[in-house]
Amino acid sequence: MFEILFVLIVLFGIYAVVSTRRKKPNPFPKSWHNLLLQNVQFYKALKPDEQQRFQNRMMLFLSEAFVEAVGFQLEDLDKILVASSAVIPVFYFPEWHYNNLSTVLIYPDHFNEDFGYKQTDKKRQIAGVVGNGRLKNQMILSRKALHQGFDSKRDNFNTGIHEFIHLIDNTDGITDGVPEALIQHPYVIPWLKTIHKEMEAINNNRSDIRHYGGTNEAEFLAVASEYFFEQPERMKVKHPDLYQMLKTCFHSKQIN
Repeated sequence: MFEILFVLIVLFGIYAVVSTRRKKPNPFPKSWHNLLLQNVQFYKALKPDEQQRFQNRMMLFLSEAFVEAVGFQLEDLDKILVASSAVIPVFYFPEWHYNNLSTVLIYPDHFNEDFGYKQTDKKRQIAGVVGNGRLKNQMILSRKALHQGFDSKRDNFNTGIHEFIHLIDNTDGITDGVPEALIQHPYVIPWLKTIHKEMEAINNNRSDIRHYGGTNEAEFLAVASEYFFEQPERMKVKHPDLYQMLKTCFHSKQIN
């Protein structure tokens, strides 16, 4: 535990020094294009000019957030999937900066509440978390869960997107399922009505939305957003009102 906290503190210190001035994004590595085509369906579906914009947004994100591995050697695909998770929800916004994020730590596998991730650690069930308190502006992701979220089988599960939705939700200072950055004031009441209707269906086992979405409004937003980006066609049929609301929230043009 102390070893992990030490790593977090050191990484935060490194980021604090680096972030005193905004870095110029690095050029997009050409080899990443094929990795994106192979692993990120959202990117694959974009037109060439939009793919170029996606690449630029990825590199901007990676210039503003420090991505580091704990317990293994970071690979290009790890950085690609983290950056894609960040870009996908806000791709159709003309500009976006995650001002409430400094560092993304990637653990090799799921971890427990004490951030233990080794085979000998018990209750390793957490796939991702956005930190608070001493871990404010930090995100921790399970590498295994991150990669599984972009599996081509296209289920309703994507840990990376889930955690970045929480960050977007928190841009107004409260993680409550009503992100002011996404939802304009006239839509707040209809959105809340949609949330509570869908949560009731989840908790009464009358919905195909992942059960964790019935925990509270914030988790519903994150879980429903996973569904929206992973299987938009199915959501449009199964949950038309929710689909239209999320399409408006994310300014989505790709998904019809």
